[in-house]
Amino acid sequence: MICTFITQTELLKLSFYISKKLISAPQKAFSALIMRISIIATAVSVAAMIVASSFVNGFQHVVAEKIYSFWGHLRIEHYEPLRSTNAEAALIEKNDSLENFLQKYSNIKTIAPFVTHSAILSANGTIEGVMIKGISSSYPPENLSKYLKKGSIPNWKDSAQLQQILLSTTIASQLKTKVGSSILVNFISKNGASPRVRKMIVAGLYSTGIDIYDQAYAIGNLEYLNKINQIPVSSINGYEIQLKETSQMDQTANQIFTFLPIGWNAITIKDLSPEIFDWLALQDTNKYIFLGLMLVVAIINLITCLIILLLERTNMIAVLKSLGARDKLVQSIFIYYGSWIASIGILSGGILGVLLCLVQQKWPFIKLNEEIYYVSTAPVQLNAIQVIAIVVGTFLISMMILLLPSAISRKINVSKTLQFK
Repeated sequence: MICTFITQTELLKLSFYISKKLISAPQKAFSALIMRISIIATAVSVAAMIVASSFVNGFQHVVAEKIYSFWGHLRIEHYEPLRSTNAEAALIEKNDSLENFLQKYSNIKTIAPFVTHSAILSANGTIEGVMIKGISSSYPPENLSKYLKKGSIPNWKDSAQLQQILLSTTIASQLKTKVGSSILVNFISKNGASPRVRKMIVAGLYSTGIDIYDQAYAIGNLEYLNKINQIPVSSINGYEIQLKETSQMDQTANQIFTFLPIGWNAITIKDLSPEIFDWLALQDTNKYIFLGLMLVVAIINLITCLIILLLERTNMIAVLKSLGARDKLVQSIFIYYGSWIASIGILSGGILGVLLCLVQQKWPFIKLNEEIYYVSTAPVQLNAIQVIAIVVGTFLISMMILLLPSAISRKINVSKTLQFK
């Protein structure tokens, strides 16, 4: 007879020993099938959670980086609360003392002045209205080179290349032009005077994948554009700033604002393009909903599997109880049994999910419509903390939930079960 006066440690050892014997014992065909289905379903659910969270992380990071590359993390410009995002900002004068201060600021990586000029491009009988963004030599070249599709970035320090311009692949397609071709640029005067026309050479084609930029902006040299429009070289529309720590964007903007001249403003790109960043933030909600659904699927499969296995072992449970085993001992046996099934499924799913993400990183096989999602392939960003949280969290929640089906063992009537054995 099993002693009813054993310590908690002995109880755990005994329940673990019996559950280990159950695991190693030959399974009935139906039980083995149910167990395999449960393990596979759990593995698929965990893998799906890891892949989904990594895809959302990668998507948010890549799209945000595209915007940061084109416009920086912060912009310093004249305060105009009623101006639309794509409209030209009021001109301000370069401020050397402010530039020197910002260059010494700990969280600022680069600072570059810019101008924007409205223009109409003409080529092959087609016209297209654009905003030409003028950049200086202090503009980080890698911000453009990573999105360059054809041609090259002009060396605007060379006076022979000042007339060269970068177009997006979208604008070039609409104008039916290509690298090396010439186009007519009609600069629109702000005072209503006749447009100033210049012939410029297409040096390269870029594509960020973000329509609001690719359909609206060409890129040229700041000094050359100001000269054409008879604006002093010292006049700019603002500064764009790249930060070292993106998480401190709002804090840095607030701190910089206190040092700006009256009438100037430091504004984050998130505030300038709220529709895109709100959409990106919404992906977190979608991610958590999906993770919740996958977790529910995994738990339901484990519960179903344990109930079936438990019901198939009613005779064993009755025998153990007839020998004096308490309900707590029997319940512990099936919790160990369920944890073994859950562990195999969760670990297998974790490995599978990480491998799928690594394969997508190395050989992207999931393609997306860039016009809709801003990226051509599904980007992946594995986060070790998230992966561990998914694996450990799923296991812990599964163990708590498994207390419910294992409690069925308490309801088994010993006399009736043994009577019909």
